[in-house]
Amino acid sequence: MSILNVLKKEKIMAMIRGLSPATTDQTLDALANGGIRFIEVTTNTDGAYALVSRWRTAYSDDLYIGIGTVLDVNMAKQAIDAGAQFLVSPNMDAEVIAYGIRHQIDVYPGVMTPTEIVKASKAGAKAVKVFPMGSLGGASYLKEIRAPLDQIPMIASGSVGLHNIREVIAAGACAVGMGGHLVNKQWIEAGNYAAMTKLASECVSLVKE
Repeated sequence: MSILNVLKKEKIMAMIRGLSPATTDQTLDALANGGIRFIEVTTNTDGAYALVSRWRTAYSDDLYIGIGTVLDVNMAKQAIDAGAQFLVSPNMDAEVIAYGIRHQIDVYPGVMTPTEIVKASKAGAKAVKVFPMGSLGGASYLKEIRAPLDQIPMIASGSVGLHNIREVIAAGACAVGMGGHLVNKQWIEAGNYAAMTKLASECVSLVKE
């Protein structure tokens, strides 16, 4: 099964961004204990590439670990060398997509408009990340652009949380990217990882219904 097909089944990709090195392992464990299997670590997280290398070894086939905020080919190279299983970008860069294709690694580029969605698909992206979802209008926007472009898998990212995850999936998202609405920095600072595990479990249960 391709990694995209697994993502379509799991539905949720959790994003770890800008956490201190002391909290990243506990955050990952909290998410995994809640049933999250896809983790995106952004390049503006301290030691992102080293984290991915270590987690790929530690978690083997239990989790899928990718790198986000991949802005150019140099970042893509470092991410793939570190063992990233997929790449995520906030923008659409044809060179990054092509690099991923050459190395048989999925790239999910960030897009906003129908034009960008089609360009990314033609460049070889197996799925696109519709971002920022909340600012674009949420589920209603996704539903409208999915009508003529339903052949292109879309991952909804930005302002997706427990409050709207079912609505976004119902609008046609093949999966969702979840940042602060799941990886809650206040809980992390307070050491309340149990709350994150509980929330993750609730989100997983919702999308599996």
